Amino acid sequence: MKMEIQKSEVAIPIRSQRLGGELILPQESGSVVLFAHGSGSSRHSPRNQYVASVLHEAGLGTLLFDLLTEKEEQEEYFTRHLRFNIELLAERLVSATDWLHEQNLDQAQRIGYFGSSTGAGAALVAAADLRDQAGAVVSRGGRPDLAGPRLAEVSAPTLLLVGANDTGVIELNKEAFASLRCPKEMRLIARATHLFEEPGTLEEVARFASDWFVKHLQPAKPETV
Repeated sequence: MKMEIQKSEVAIPIRSQRLGGELILPQESGSVVLFAHGSGSSRHSPRNQYVASVLHEAGLGTLLFDLLTEKEEQEEYFTRHLRFNIELLAERLVSATDWLHEQNLDQAQRIGYFGSSTGAGAALVAAADLRDQAGAVVSRGGRPDLAGPRLAEVSAPTLLLVGANDTGVIELNKEAFASLRCPKEMRLIARATHLFEEPGTLEEVARFASDWFVKHLQPAKPETV
């Protein structure tokens, strides 16, 4: 039987601005994963949309939203002054998390973060800021090293997924992995390069991410006698 889901377009207030987003909640979900995309991407990224669809099948809610306003995106195209502003991106992620809690949704009892590229660094800084409020983090081809010294403050179980052929990023992930003090795991996806465009590699990412979030966000079902 197909799982019922509730889909809605949302506008997340950030000070005097609003960030567009898409909130999808399976009926029986007890958790929501917020997506933090990298520079030059948006909530409409086909890769993140695909991963989100796999999470829905596992009973997880998702919030995909734009980390920058439309005006900021236009300026960023020419100046590239915001893509590595990890503190700003993390602040937007924290604000989106606060907004989600203010909606008093039964489905948002546990929060996770899925970050790609520079968004992974922002997700880890946000997790460090929110401490116990963040239940799990997954990085896809990310730059967790951009979280710098904040990595040691992350308590949420963290999974780093990296393409086995994404050489430079592998080393950056290894350095970040060594700095993490939380429950952690790092997996290399065979044949994959940075964008996971090779056949079957994005599917593997989605499966690992889904398993990680289900394990750390979804409450264990009581055993039946």
